[in-house]
Amino acid sequence: MDASLLQWLSQVRQLGASDLHLSAGLPPMVRVLGRLQPLDHPAISADHMVKLLTSALSSWAGTGLADHKPALLTASALSQDHDAAVAVPGLGRFRVNVFAQQRGWSSVWRAIATHIPTLEEVAAPASLSDWVLQPHGLLLVTGATGSGKSSTLAALIHHLNTTQSLHILTLEDPIEFEHPSQRALIQQRAVPGHSEGFDTALRAALRQDPDVIMVGELRDLPTIRLALSAAETGHLVLATTHTSSAPKTIDRVIDVFPADEKEMMRAMLSESLRAVISQTLLKTKDGSSRVAAHEIMVGTPAIRNL
Repeated sequence: MDASLLQWLSQVRQLGASDLHLSAGLPPMVRVLGRLQPLDHPAISADHMVKLLTSALSSWAGTGLADHKPALLTASALSQDHDAAVAVPGLGRFRVNVFAQQRGWSSVWRAIATHIPTLEEVAAPASLSDWVLQPHGLLLVTGATGSGKSSTLAALIHHLNTTQSLHILTLEDPIEFEHPSQRALIQQRAVPGHSEGFDTALRAALRQDPDVIMVGELRDLPTIRLALSAAETGHLVLATTHTSSAPKTIDRVIDVFPADEKEMMRAMLSESLRAVISQTLLKTKDGSSRVAAHEIMVGTPAIRNL
């Protein structure tokens, strides 16, 4: 891997940054406490960016570090976005997106925590550990990009893994936190890679005897329909959506369906919904870190009736 890239990723860890932005024609930037700031480095030329990314992606494909092998970059190849998760020796795991833009190639490297957080460490609501022990139903974690949804889901899976004898199946794009099986049997699938898509993986999951299914994101109608069916047929389904509040999450799920299906889906959702946890990250009083603030909507009889 390119020495400059290793240096920048090391700075990400040292600064406690959440993301590294590399963009042709601009200096590298990091996001610290939600704000972008440039690193002390000249602008990255378009040619250097191609060489840097080609070197990085070639090393992933060659060593098997990537969860699924992305196409190798050349100056004329790669006409679409590419996602991967990669382990960098000594620096931990990063979720990476590579894309083309006006000046050339760009990539965003999201730092994944070096250890799996506990519910206490992510300041999760105390009741969350009770809701996640339900034998079936739908538990949604929502919020904008970068609001800590993945960390909350990882903490939930970790809690189940250390306390319950269950079969937990995760469907992720890409795999971020790696969960070694402890009391639970955990099987993590990258989508795409280990399956063609979330809907295909969810359909197959119903035949794989899971107790808990974690869906990285409810992003389209087939996936949402299958997730609701799984929650209704005896599975606990954990999933995320990109919505800004708990009530808007319900609207988002329902509005995906055609008009002639909305009433049936409302009924299914009212039966299966356990809770919606909408979260955002706020700076602490001393400005040294960020902590999650939560809006919680529990599936009470009144909420189900609405």
